[in-house]
Order: sequence, then C-alpha cells, then structure tokens
Amino acid sequence: MTENSTDSRPELPKDVRVRFCPSPTGTPHVGMVRTALFNWAEARHTHGTFVFRIEDTDNERDSEESYNQIIDALNWLHIDWDEGINVGGPDGPYRQSERGDIYRDVAKKLLDAGYAYESYSTAEEVEARNVAAGRPKAFGYDGYDRNLTDEQKAAFKAEGRKPALRIKMPDEDIAFDDLIRGRIEFKAGSVPDYVIVRPNGDPLYTLTNPVDDALMRINVVLRGEDLLSSTPRQVVLYRYLIKLGIAKEMPLFGHMPYVMGKGKKKLSKRDPESNLFLHREHGFIPEGLLNYLALLGWSIAPDRDVFSMDEMVEKFDIRDVKANPAHFDIDKAISINAEHIRMLEPQDFLNRSVPYLHRDGVVSADSWDKLTDRERRILTDSAPLVQPRVRLLGEVAGMAGSLLSEDEYIEPEDDARKTLKDSAPEVLDKAIAALSGVAETDWKTDNLHETLNKALVEDGGFKPRLAFGPVRVAMSGRRVSPPLFESMEIIGKPLTLARLKGLREHL
Repeated sequence: MTENSTDSRPELPKDVRVRFCPSPTGTPHVGMVRTALFNWAEARHTHGTFVFRIEDTDNERDSEESYNQIIDALNWLHIDWDEGINVGGPDGPYRQSERGDIYRDVAKKLLDAGYAYESYSTAEEVEARNVAAGRPKAFGYDGYDRNLTDEQKAAFKAEGRKPALRIKMPDEDIAFDDLIRGRIEFKAGSVPDYVIVRPNGDPLYTLTNPVDDALMRINVVLRGEDLLSSTPRQVVLYRYLIKLGIAKEMPLFGHMPYVMGKGKKKLSKRDPESNLFLHREHGFIPEGLLNYLALLGWSIAPDRDVFSMDEMVEKFDIRDVKANPAHFDIDKAISINAEHIRMLEPQDFLNRSVPYLHRDGVVSADSWDKLTDRERRILTDSAPLVQPRVRLLGEVAGMAGSLLSEDEYIEPEDDARKTLKDSAPEVLDKAIAALSGVAETDWKTDNLHETLNKALVEDGGFKPRLAFGPVRVAMSGRRVSPPLFESMEIIGKPLTLARLKGLREHL
C-alpha cells in the first residue's frame, strides 16, 4: 500500500449521506465515539443525512447489553441521527441480524454473475500449499479454488464439505482517493480473494457492510485507519454491485487516524482511558468529552482548544482531519472538561451534579426537585464556590460534602492532617473564642474574615497559612476546600463552632 499527496483529496458530494455502524461487542469506547462524532459533524455541517445501524451478525460476540449501551452512549452525548435504529427510515431494517434474506440474495447474484466463487479449501490446506510452494505459512489464500471443475466440486461435496464464497479480486492495482490521506494504491496481488459467506451460510462483514452502504445510499464512508486494509476489497465489491445494479455509485472513503494511548500504543478497548462510561462515572460532561475527542485528529483553529458542538458543526470538514495518529491525553481531557463545567449556568451545574452527590451519599435524592429545602439552599449558596474549582462532576461531593454534612466533627483526610502543626490547638482555641463573640446576624463572610484575621494574625502573631489551615481542616476535613469564610457563612455559627471544638478535642 502506498499513500501519496493529499492534493488528490476529492470534493464531497452535495447530498452527503454518512453512517455509524458499530458492532455490539463490548462497552462503548472513545475510538467508537470519535467515529460517531466525526460522521455526525460532517452530516450536520453539510446538512446531509446521518444513518445509524448496528452490525450484529457475530452471534458469538454480539450482545444485547452492548447494543443498549451504544444507544445509551449516543443519547447521553446528544449525538442524534436521521435514519436508523429507533428512528426508522426507507432502508430498514437497521440491524444486520434482521437482514439475512438481503445478504443471501446479493451473494447469489454475485455467484451467478461470476464475481464470486465456491471455495472448499480449509485453512490447513491453504497453509500446507503455501509451505509446499516455498511461501510463508501464513501468506494467505492462494486462489486454488478459482477454477475448480464441476467434477472437483462434486468430489468435495461428496466428502461432506460445504463451500465458502469468495470474491474474485482483479489482477490489477487498486487505487482510490481518500478524503484524509489522498491517493492510496494497493498493488496487484497484494489483496487475495476473500470470503464473503462462511461454509455454514453466515455472511461476513466483508459482504454485509458494503451491501448495506450500497442499499442505504451511503456516499461518504468515514471510519478508522484500522479498516484501511479492507478498503480495496470494498472498492472491488462495489464495482461488482454497481454492475449488478445494486449500488448506484462508489462512495468516497476517509480513514481517520488511530487513537494512541500510553507508550505510543494504539488505545485498546481494555485501557481505562478507552472506556466511555468510566469517563461518565468520573464526571465528564458530554460537552467536555466531545470537545476533547474532536481534537483527536482535528482542530477548530491553531490556537484554540475549547469550543461548543455548534461551533464544531459550523467549521468541521473531514478533509481537515490529520492522518497522523492522535494521542489520548487524560489530563488535557479533564482540563477541557473543567472549562465546559465553568461555562454551565449555575442551576444546570447543580442539576447535573446531584446524581453524583447522591451516588456518593452526600444528598438524599438523585434529582434536584427531590432534595430537601436545606440541601437546595446550601447547594445554591455553594455553587459559586464549587463550580469554578471542580474539573469533573465526580469531584463535587468532595468539595460540597462538608457544607451539606450536619456532622459536628469531620475526620481529616491524611494529607489534611499532615498540615496541622504543633500550633494547631492554640489556633483553634483562639478561633473558637473570637467567633463565639460574633452575633449570628453578623455571621457574614467579610466579618468572619476580619474577625479571624485580627484574632489569629494581627493579635495572635500566626502566619496566615498556620492561622487558617487548622480552621479549614476543621470545616471540611480537607487540605483543599471551597473558600473558607464563605463556607463558614453557609455552614452557620452553631455548626462552625461545633466543628472547631470537634477537631480541637481530637488533637
């Protein structure tokens, strides 16, 4: 295979039709989502059509659980589609497991026209012939069955053999213009005749995928680089489908770059960074995660990383995607997610945070309207303190938990306890004495700051870090928390004093 200048990248058709066609074989991963995102963005940018179908002909690996997870993932990410699963359209059904008659009919037409042939060779026989001919054992299929006589076929059938169907690959170079990579050429003989139907009659991806694309009038195929080696097969099969009147035209192909993980290795489905739902569990929001995934091969501008999906749709062109591998950087992904969290309206931030707070045992219910009045009041007051400081919604409980808690003593986390110096008991005694004299009507952020600063820094002689550190630990149990004096106002005088005394007693 050779790749040439990207100057040969073709123009997109006026009526773009793209598709997303995952196999339900596991938990949705970021590479799958990136594929869906780029197809969706191209369809929306060009005012084209986005088709969503499921390729579920692998009975051993496909599962209904994975099928439901894929739909859940797209719905969570707000990636919508125009035709396909649960939407319908003119070319259904949209699950391959329900399209068996279609594939059998096309396979018969290919066989009858001489574009496909019966192949009786076993894998062991192919390997043995390669070794006998001095080729590597795993060289691949050698075309042995192309010209079997009727007598030979009858003999194989008499042995009880059932044939697979193979496509005849032409003895010529196969080339196409990739939307991302430019001109790509495969030399004659580099792609052997390949199986489209197993001996048991089950159709393979090599048949079902291009047949569905043809019948659903897909004219732009955007998929991962890992499928590039199968494209010459699809090009040839498409030629045959066009001759048979099954396909109207050859689609354009665009092969997106690999997503790489740590150690410059392709991101595996088994890598934690690949698991979409793990990112959701940690508290990524759709806007943040999609923004980052869009950067895996594409950019909206040289000096800009943060953008909305509306902005992406306005600017996206698959021909701007880079062919070089893209590296998944979890730290950058979290940073971009934090930017999108900060852009949320406060109430939207709270509504999205509540399920995580409930999961972590901080609030009484999993939706805003089911919370107690006290919980809603504290969360509303604390939103301006918490929202700018969290990067993931899963961090909200750690920040807001102490504000919502009614406990009079919060056990300090290990790193917070280490910040407590020998002076901490004296600091807490002085803080308790000073704050006890503040009237509840004066229990305001500025007054609390002024009172403690005078008692601990000006009169007490403590440096601010030593003065306010123990107070922060008493209030939150954490080394890092929402702003101290604002938190004390939210917590209120009785509970503030109780927590100061609680930590003092445990020192």
